[in-house]
Amino acid sequence: MNYVAPLWLPGGNLQTIWPALYARRVSGEQVPYRRERWPTPDGDFIDIDFGAWPGPASRPLLVLFHGLEGSSRSHYAEAFADFARARGFAFAAPHFRGCSGEINLAPRAYHSGDFEEIDWILRRLHARQQAHGSGTILAAGVSLGGNVLLRWAEEMGAQAASVVAAAAAVSAPLDLAASGHAIGRGFNRQVYTRMFLRTMVPKALKKLAQHPGLFSRERLLAARDLYDFDNVFTAPLHGYRNTDDYWARASAKPHLRKIRIPALIVNARNDPFVPIGSLPRAQEVFEPVTLWQPAQGGHVGFAAGRLPPGHVHTIPQVVGGWLASRLGQ
Repeated sequence: MNYVAPLWLPGGNLQTIWPALYARRVSGEQVPYRRERWPTPDGDFIDIDFGAWPGPASRPLLVLFHGLEGSSRSHYAEAFADFARARGFAFAAPHFRGCSGEINLAPRAYHSGDFEEIDWILRRLHARQQAHGSGTILAAGVSLGGNVLLRWAEEMGAQAASVVAAAAAVSAPLDLAASGHAIGRGFNRQVYTRMFLRTMVPKALKKLAQHPGLFSRERLLAARDLYDFDNVFTAPLHGYRNTDDYWARASAKPHLRKIRIPALIVNARNDPFVPIGSLPRAQEVFEPVTLWQPAQGGHVGFAAGRLPPGHVHTIPQVVGGWLASRLGQ
């Protein structure tokens, strides 16, 4: 595996921003989706977008879990869907609660340690695959979705193999404290933090309107970074004492040795969100886990090709190809 950023796209920030805004996502027409709404065991719902292209029901299913405030239309999600379409795979992009364009119902949202949700989703998809004559699922997670997917693999241990054949995490903030503090400083604070809060705060206010008294409106509106936001909203709504407790318990990095399925962990060493010192080292994982840490790529960037506009096919092709190579093992 190898990746070198094009000369026209220097630095981790440009390698993060340009691919999300301008790079080509698909090789042809936009990927078509078919949406299903699933009621959850707690009386809420989630929306899942399935790739709407023809193929046998028994084909392998590639499941993609999106990142913070992402969706099935995020640049990386469409690129992974395009890869699945080209390979003849089925594709599913589950939306974390509140990320499908409609606010969810329960007094909760989603978070970086939400492995119980992923377990429920994957097991239901696996049952569907079995009903179609195939139990084969390949799972990938991007950024927050990558951390949650790895937390699921850690919690399941050897049992994970009965649900998925292999898993991959791309640009996952495996040490949430390190990444949370990094995104709250300097340029990151002015650009990325503001971008996330621009959608997260209105969603939280809608949640408060649904459930008056759920948290302090004044404290939420005073939040200026993700640490403050998580202290007011994410942590208490999902059973954590505070931000520090949430970031510590939800991080995948301390438990990577519990993973017992083939897993690929991809992190660029110039990711603005994920400090290089926080990346896992070879001695922190066991053999089923493969680390790929190229020098360049930014955060969920990895653009390639000529300017303009370049493309983001590299990661889906490399990661998707790695996952596909685990089929039947």
